[in-house]
Amino acid sequence: MGFEWLAIVMFVLFLILILSGYPVAFSFAGTAIVFGVIGLALGAFNLNLLRLLPNRWFGSMSDFTLLAIPFFVFMGAIFEKSGLAEELLNTIGILLGPLKGGLALAVVIVGTLLAAATGVVAATVIVMGILSLPIMVRYKYDHKLATGVITASGTLAQLLPPSLVLVVLSSTVGVSVGDLFLGALIPGLMLAILYGVYVLVIAQLRPESAPALPPEARTVKGRQLARQTVVAVLPPILLIFAVLGSIFTGIATPTEAGAVGAAGACLLAILNRNFNWEVVKGAARSTSNITALVLMILFCSTFFGLVFDGLGGQRWVTNFLTALPGGYWGFVIVANIAVFLLGINLEFLEISFIVMPLFVPAAQALGIDLVWFSVMMAINLNMAFISPPVGFSLFYLQSVAPPEVETLDIHRGALPFMALQGVGLVLVMLIPATVLWLVNAAG
Repeated sequence: MGFEWLAIVMFVLFLILILSGYPVAFSFAGTAIVFGVIGLALGAFNLNLLRLLPNRWFGSMSDFTLLAIPFFVFMGAIFEKSGLAEELLNTIGILLGPLKGGLALAVVIVGTLLAAATGVVAATVIVMGILSLPIMVRYKYDHKLATGVITASGTLAQLLPPSLVLVVLSSTVGVSVGDLFLGALIPGLMLAILYGVYVLVIAQLRPESAPALPPEARTVKGRQLARQTVVAVLPPILLIFAVLGSIFTGIATPTEAGAVGAAGACLLAILNRNFNWEVVKGAARSTSNITALVLMILFCSTFFGLVFDGLGGQRWVTNFLTALPGGYWGFVIVANIAVFLLGINLEFLEISFIVMPLFVPAAQALGIDLVWFSVMMAINLNMAFISPPVGFSLFYLQSVAPPEVETLDIHRGALPFMALQGVGLVLVMLIPATVLWLVNAAG
């Protein structure tokens, strides 16, 4: 086995550090330094490998796709902070109010639209929690259904383009971000449809858990409602379609489309008369925080990967994964289980920079399509993000939930939607065309 055991110990120690709450970037860099020194002392690590580090950093930074991250984050932040998201939810809520389960269905629709506008799970779940949960509680919605539909719909930002998960996966896996966006579109919409159907079925089977809005709550009607729909719903939808459509048709790169989307969100905020310095400052702060986090983890994970590979870790992992019983499907099943378990405790950035680089060589050796594999992993992360007891989306919602909504309600409410995501994952595994049809049609 040589010194591969040293790489395995390095990886295990790294996981212990991040699961204990130590910052991910520092865990990457710290373990790389310590085990690089140990490997050097034992003659297991070639110091000349470190000369490759600047080239890898500059190579990563020259990836034009990464520039899409701040643009899409800024676009979503403007939607959130300018009140565009609030008006969107209020209007669709009134439109669907007469329907049993209409408020929850409005949450699914708006959550899907916001997921396609923000690409950031935390922002989507928190905004939806602040805006819709108190209203559903006020109108006697079952707390488990109300919280479950918010966490599930908000977490679609992990999957639906322009998801930051897909942008980062594009960089770490080495596939076109446009292909990932196309591949994730049908699975993401499929999950949204499953959520909507579930809400309507529950509303019919248990009407008391998802009542229609009473007439006195539907104060906007007729021509005024039609005008509000045109003003509050149509422009954001057109912007989202324009941004994603320009990517899918090849008119613009994801980075160029992200820039247009950010400018378009600012224009909508101006037309909405809610564009001011505070909105810009808040959006810029959110954008800089997320972008800096991505880049810091990228730099430190590259250093970690170089040392890990220098100790023979990548070679050992590839040999182990390709030799699993069941070959192709054995690897797919093990990869899904590993990402799901890690995703319960880790953010998508950590998964993307830690696990995916280990899986990609084995997936290539087994002839697995990397676009299909990446989208499958994104769905898996969706499940992990709402998985009790420590799914991140549950804590995002818990931080803004009204006092009458108990933590147990939030965790129990996520379980049916986890099952629906599991159905979606199985369909994507068994029917790769759900991912590859649009990719092949566009290619």
